[in-house]
Amino acid sequence: MMQESPIASAPVDTKQGQLAQPGQQVRRSSPVTRIVLLGLLVCLGVGIWWIFHTRSRAARVAAAAASSAAANRTIPVLTAIVAQRDMPVLLEGLGSVTAFYTVTVKTQVDGRIDKVLFTEGQQVKKGDVLVQIDPRPFAIQLETAQAKWTQDAANEKNAKLNADRYKTLSQQNLIAVQQYTDQQAMVDQLDAQMRSDRAAIDAARLNLDYARITSPIDGVTGLRLVDPGNVVHATDTTGLVVVTELDPIAVVFTLPEDDLTPINEAMATGELEVAAMRRDSDKPTDAPVAVGKLKVIDNEINQQTATLKLKAVFDNPKHLLWPNQFVKARLRLATRKNALVVPAAVVQHGPTGTFAYVVKADSTVENRPVTLTAIQGDVAVIAGGLKEGEQVVVDGQGQLRPGAKVATRPVPVAGGGSSTPPAPAGPSSAHSPRAKP
Repeated sequence: MMQESPIASAPVDTKQGQLAQPGQQVRRSSPVTRIVLLGLLVCLGVGIWWIFHTRSRAARVAAAAASSAAANRTIPVLTAIVAQRDMPVLLEGLGSVTAFYTVTVKTQVDGRIDKVLFTEGQQVKKGDVLVQIDPRPFAIQLETAQAKWTQDAANEKNAKLNADRYKTLSQQNLIAVQQYTDQQAMVDQLDAQMRSDRAAIDAARLNLDYARITSPIDGVTGLRLVDPGNVVHATDTTGLVVVTELDPIAVVFTLPEDDLTPINEAMATGELEVAAMRRDSDKPTDAPVAVGKLKVIDNEINQQTATLKLKAVFDNPKHLLWPNQFVKARLRLATRKNALVVPAAVVQHGPTGTFAYVVKADSTVENRPVTLTAIQGDVAVIAGGLKEGEQVVVDGQGQLRPGAKVATRPVPVAGGGSSTPPAPAGPSSAHSPRAKP
């Protein structure tokens, strides 16, 4: 049998980390020490818990105080009064100005230009002479045709006299009847030749008239395309000058195809008014450049853009509208009578829909749902939820909650005055329900 090693069987002194001598006993921890250590750990945990509890309660107290202070704080806001007025139903589209008539003046005869009798940009009337082509070749043609007519007229006169003589002699059986009929045929031939001569005279006079090129319409001349001294031909593809009629003038604009039905219904009741606005016009107070009438709706819809073209005609005596100018066209369909209006900034959007903050008599605000009909420019038309004369918040809604106390100040209006919404002039917004008459 193997003998046990003395080293392996020797007890270890765990406190000193050394081998215990044979015959010595290992020392063990005292129960008192364990209790003391456990008590220290308990005290440490209680202390940590107390610190966190105290701080948390202090934070809650501070938050409650801040919340109470915020609730009692007076928030400054800008307000307006709900007004009632007649509101137009407007549709807006982009368009361009088109001349009512545009004529490229060309020559109808060949010849050399003697004179140009207009200045570029001149206002001309129908019939005013613009260009004079050398008339001498056409005057010679006229004289030649007139001379030929005179010659044939003399021959016809003589032929008629001979025909009368032959008729008498034929009746007396002194000449053959055929001789009389041949003479009568010659008279008819000369009569036809005279009619041809008269046509040649008229053609020569027409060419002589064509040599004086006149304006076919009232309008404004453009840039001169041909200078004096050049030889022009009736077959030339380029003209001499372009004359454009500016008064009246037209605007062609587009609208979504969904607007076709209300436009047709409105046109059935009478002419519709169209205002031409500048392209950068975005304020309700902006005045239109011109006001005209809707004349034509195109007979087909553009399938690629889902739009339809419309044409309005405007009086333009001061030439404020110019061909190919881009404008905004505002079509007035109808007028809403006694509509409730507020500034567009009053209407807020939330999870449950549109709402507005209404200031009550105790200077606190109420969150009230509203029904929006349309937004025209910076004016909102309200169908329900507000009453005329109520005070609503225009600016500062981000700090508000129901019941918050506010300090009101009317919305400043350019030039002074009350805070009622400005007169409408803008179109129905695409972000609001489509306006209906």
